[in-house]
This record gives sequence, C-alpha cells and structure tokens, in this order.
Amino acid sequence: MNISGATNEAGRLRMQVWRLDAAQAQRIPAPERAAYVRELAASLERLRAGDPQRPLFVPWTPTIEARFTAVQMGWESNRWRWEPIESVATPLAQEGMANFVAAQQLVRDIDALVQAIEDELARLTRALNLLQFVMIGLAVLGAVIMLHTGQRYVMQPLTRLARAMTDLQQGRFAARVVATTGDEFGQLAAGFNQMAATLQELYGQLEAKVAEKTRDLETKRANLQTLYEMSEFLSDADSLPVLAPGFVERLRHRMGAEAVVLRWAQDAMQGYVLLAEHQMPREIVAAERVLPCGVCECGQVHIEGRTRVIPIEPVDSAHPVHCADHGLRALISVPVRLQHQILGEINLFYRQPVVLHDGERELLDALAGQLANALEGLRARALEREAAVAQERAFLARELHDSIAQSLAFLKIQVQLLQGALHRGDMTAIRGHVEELQAGLQESLADVRELLVHFRTRSHEGDIVAALQETASKFQHQTGMPVQVQVDGTGVELPADVQIQVLHVVQEALSNVRKHARARRVVMSVHKGEPWRFVVRDDGAGFDPAALAGETHVGLRIMRERAATIGATLQIEAAPQAGTTVTLIVPTDAGSRDVGPREAASQPARVAVAFATSQSS
Repeated sequence: MNISGATNEAGRLRMQVWRLDAAQAQRIPAPERAAYVRELAASLERLRAGDPQRPLFVPWTPTIEARFTAVQMGWESNRWRWEPIESVATPLAQEGMANFVAAQQLVRDIDALVQAIEDELARLTRALNLLQFVMIGLAVLGAVIMLHTGQRYVMQPLTRLARAMTDLQQGRFAARVVATTGDEFGQLAAGFNQMAATLQELYGQLEAKVAEKTRDLETKRANLQTLYEMSEFLSDADSLPVLAPGFVERLRHRMGAEAVVLRWAQDAMQGYVLLAEHQMPREIVAAERVLPCGVCECGQVHIEGRTRVIPIEPVDSAHPVHCADHGLRALISVPVRLQHQILGEINLFYRQPVVLHDGERELLDALAGQLANALEGLRARALEREAAVAQERAFLARELHDSIAQSLAFLKIQVQLLQGALHRGDMTAIRGHVEELQAGLQESLADVRELLVHFRTRSHEGDIVAALQETASKFQHQTGMPVQVQVDGTGVELPADVQIQVLHVVQEALSNVRKHARARRVVMSVHKGEPWRFVVRDDGAGFDPAALAGETHVGLRIMRERAATIGATLQIEAAPQAGTTVTLIVPTDAGSRDVGPREAASQPARVAVAFATSQSS
C-alpha cells in the first residue's frame, strides 16, 4: 500500500489544472488541449480506482471521500471550459477570467484533498511508529525471557557438564553429573555418567590390557615379517629343489618345531609323496617316502581339510617306525590348497603338547597358500617355456614351408623340365632351365641367409601392393601362367608384420595353384579399405572342401594359423571343375599376437610329484 503515491498523484492535479488553464489562455491547438483534458481525467480515475502497478492507494476516509467528491464535481461542472469546442462563442476577456476563477476554485478543492490525504498519512504514520515501539518492547521482553530460560535450562546444565569433563580430564574418574530433568540434557548427563564409569573401570585394567595388546601387536608384526621374508624367498626360488627344502627349513625355525615334513598328494588321493623335510629322523624319512592314505595321522589332511593339532600317542601297529618312538608327542597338520583343491600337507612335529592360537593358525594357512602359489608359478613358468619352444618350432616350420620348401618345389619342377629337355636334346631349353635352376638356388640361399639373420620374409618398405605384384610376376615367370593383379580403394597401410603374414598367405595360395589347380589363368584382387581384402582366384580343377575335412593339409593349416595370428579371416570357396577362390580379410587394426601358453590339463601337483619321484629313485 503506497499512500505517498496517492499524495503525489493528487498534487499533480494542481499542475494539470494550471497547465490546462494556461493552454486555454494561450490558444494552444485543440488536439493538445484535448490530450491535457484526458490526462487530468485519467489522474482522477487513478485516484478513484487505484493503480496496483505503481502501487497507488488512497485511504478512503469520510473526509477524503468528501474532498475527492468536491474535486470531481468541480471538474465535471467546469470541464466544458477547457474542452476545445468551437461552437461556444464567449468573448475572449470574459472567457479567460471565468476560466481562471474556475481553475482557482478547483485548485483550492485539490489542495483540500491533498491536505486530507496528508493528514491521514500522518495519522497512519503515528500509528505505525506506535506499533513499532510495541514490537520493540515485545522483542526486548522475549530476549530477556529467552536469556533467563537459556541460563537456567541450558547454560547451567552445560556448566555442570563442563566442570565434570574438566575433572575427568584431570584423572578424577569419580566425577558425576546430577541429572535434575528428564530432557535431552538429562539423557546427556546419564550418558556422561555411564562413560565416566566405563573409563574408571578401564583405567583400573589399563596396564593389563596394554600389555595384552602389545603382545598381540608384536605377534602380528612377527607374522607379517615372516610372511614378507617367506614371500621374498619363494619369489626368488627358481626351481623346486631350491624352493621346497628352503621353505620347510624356514618354517621350522619360525614355528620352533622339532621337525617339518612337506608331503604332496598323488593323483586320486591314493597317497602322499615326501617332497621335502628338515630335521626328521632318517628312519621315518626312509620309511615314508611314499605314504599311503590311512596308515597314520599324516596324509589325512584331505579328510579334515583344515589346520589342526594332533596328539601323537604310542600305539601298536604293523608300521615299522612310529613318531612316538623318537620322542615326538604332537603334530600340526596344515593343508596346502589351491582354489579349494588339496595339493598336499605340511606336518610340524613337537616333543611336547602344543596349543595352536588363532594368530598362529592364520600364519600357517597364509604360508601354505604362499607355497601353493609359488609351486603353481613354477609350473606355469615351465609350461610357458615349453609353449615358447613349441611356438618357435611352429614359426620355423612356417618359415621353412613358405620360403625354402617352395623354392625346392620350384627347383624340382625345373629339374623335371631339364630332364625332358635332355631327352629331346633341346639345348636352348636346357640352357634356360639351367639358368632357372641357378636363379632358384640363389633365391634359396638368400632365403636361408635371411632366416638365419632375421627370421622373416623380405618386405618392400611397407608397400604390400608392390610385394604382391613382384610375387605375381615371379609366379608367372616360373609357371608361364598369366596373373592379373587388380587393385582398388584407398586405406591406411597395414603394419609391416601384418604385411609379411599377408604375403605368406598369398604365396601359399599361388603355390597351391601351381601344384594342384591345373589352371589357365589366375586373378589376384586387392581392395584397400576397412577392411582390407586379398583374393586369389583361379579357373582350375578346384576341389571339394568337405573331402579335406578329415585330412591334414600343411599348406592350408599354415595359412589359417597365419591369418589367426594377425586377427584376419581366411575363407576358401571351391568346387570340383569350378576353380578355387581364397579370400583373406584383414582389419586395419590387425596386428601380430603372440600365442600364449596352453592351459595345462594336468594337476598342479604333478610337477612336484615328478621331482619327488626322481629324488626317491
């Protein structure tokens, strides 16, 4: 509500009346005077109806309503004086004087309206000030009440609690807080009292608990040190004869055992092989190289499947030697497992009864797990070496097949042709075949030299198309069979190692055409793009692919291996008397991948059993 806006709007009426009267006297054009009349009428309407956009509001008291009515009636009765009506013919002097008198009266009515609005505004202002004083008084009273309430119900309980906490910090654990209420502060006081009682009780037992925790920490530190040292030893051991004896010796010193034996399970859990021992009596070692299941407590870990303490009692049995005969009175049996599979067991022997604590049990289980992982690592490395040797042999076989074997096949054909020329007595043909034999021998020697030095086929500085064109030209020269090379598309060049494998596959396809197809012409297509596509198509005799499903074809197998090595796809389409099409599809991101070691089918224990058997023999 904006009463001052109404005062300003009412004050503007005086300016508008005088402006209208001046415009009448100065004979301002009729359209402009009509605008002044409309503006004054609009101001009166705004005062009457109000204007929420400004905002503008008139406090309609009886006095203000009477003053506004007088203004409005004065305007309505004299409006005709200032409206531009040409039909009125009043003398100029009389018209000006009458208009001036009417304007003065209207201004006096407006002044009375403005005064009434200002008086009401002053009255409302006084009421507002009185209300503000009342609110300030209420605020001060509320603040005083809140301070008193806070002091009594908040500050005093907090002060008592702070004094009790100070006493507690100074070691006076008998300090308590009196709870006078059942509210949150009462609950806090009860919790403090309970905490103080607990601290008082704990403080009385602090020394004993500190000593106990110190022993536990020392035990855990020693266990961690043992695990770290054993892990370092197992990771450095590169063979089973070093790993197994070193493990049992270190385990005996750490656990304070009289003797330690490491046994490994045979297949189907038929018995246990003694893999390593330390300080075990010689008679027992000789008698238990291979321990059948069920003979004694040793070798029964696969039944319990957990670490346990077994007392050794003297018994009468058919077994020639017994641990009790050598003064051994307790046995700790620890299973060695890998992925829930029992591989063997560790036996620790003592001359007195043993109590196994949880920390020691966890340590033995962790050490047994480290041993199983180390033996598995030895087995995996052995398999990797075996796979690497096999991979290298396969690589050499492919290189020999793709280079020297093809050259020898060509030399064989030239020797046969030379024999035919000798029978015919064709000296020109003889000289030509001799020259072909010399060139073939030189190429074979170059291939052998390059295999010995680089173990890879010569490339053409990354230009696979040039290498294929040279290969086609050599094939056409050797066989007299026309070869058409078609190249289309554009794409990113293949890596050098991928180009070598592609070249070998194409050479093998051409070699198969020369040896088996009896074709008249060959078409070699190269499509550059995503993916690259290499096609060798002949119009020869063809074959039935189903007929070769059960046979071993070295050339086809090597082609497929090379394609798989670079992540490519090899497709062979053939039919009897309909030719053969060999398609090699190579993605642009193809690359050579080393074939990893094969997953071993044997159990992890077989390496250890093989060593133990050789040791016993």
